Amino acid sequence: MSTQAQGTGGQSTTSSERHRIVALVDGSHYSESVCDHAAWVSRRAGSAVQIVHLISRKSLGGEPTNLSGSIGLGARTALLSELAELDAQKARLAQHRGRAILVDAESRLTADGIPDATTRLRHGEVVETLQEIEDDADLLVMGKRGEASSADSPLLGANLESAIRATRKPLLVASRAFTTPKRVMLAFDGGKSALKAVDFLAARPHYNDLECHLLSVGAADVTRQRQLEGAATLLRDEGFTVHASHTDGQPESLITAEAQRREIDLLIMGAYGHSRIRNFIIGSTTTQVVRACRLPTLLFR
Repeated sequence: MSTQAQGTGGQSTTSSERHRIVALVDGSHYSESVCDHAAWVSRRAGSAVQIVHLISRKSLGGEPTNLSGSIGLGARTALLSELAELDAQKARLAQHRGRAILVDAESRLTADGIPDATTRLRHGEVVETLQEIEDDADLLVMGKRGEASSADSPLLGANLESAIRATRKPLLVASRAFTTPKRVMLAFDGGKSALKAVDFLAARPHYNDLECHLLSVGAADVTRQRQLEGAATLLRDEGFTVHASHTDGQPESLITAEAQRREIDLLIMGAYGHSRIRNFIIGSTTTQVVRACRLPTLLFR
């Protein structure tokens, strides 16, 4: 295995490394599922996979605490030396752990039929890393929750919402366990993000064996109906089997309920189409759906 280690500054990426899937793994319950989802996309799209593990400042204990202000000079010097050595030990342990996580992830991808995945060990935080690497990726994959969260927690991972808001590339949020998708549902609201999702599918005929459900939820009007019919026609022209429908009600609850009723395996939707202020006041449909839905979710900004 060839593991690259570098800081947040990074190095420039050659054009030959473009058009790839970047999968973030952290050793959590979701890491195996992240690898399985990345492998599924890779086999269909013929894309290379790069596995990335981040060593964050939080994992190293954050900023060192000064415990030496109230003791004598000689003792203070000795304590500072011990603290420095402790920080160095934490850094070495984080490096060893990160490399072990990448070895396991690489093995998982090999078992999934992707023998040539590359690995990368980086220092940094999730959001800043995604912003640095997304130009060289077609798709990003990360787990619904991280290693600090319980696998059964009703909340999203601490980094996920920020990551969704930060990246402009499609982000596949892996569910707890992988199931090979056969039916996908695109929550269609006529917005730019939903249209981007439709164009993404239409440009990738290697997905057209998947049964595709277009679901419009909310107040119906002539414009929305025309947009829905146009999206369905575009996908049908590319060989997709499409079921398009409209349902009145609240998107937050109906999207999840319809996905379960139709036995959907993969949910596709636009992310955070409204302002942060509106989301703060009345809540975000994206956050509520991703939190409640047990399916992998492909999000577009």
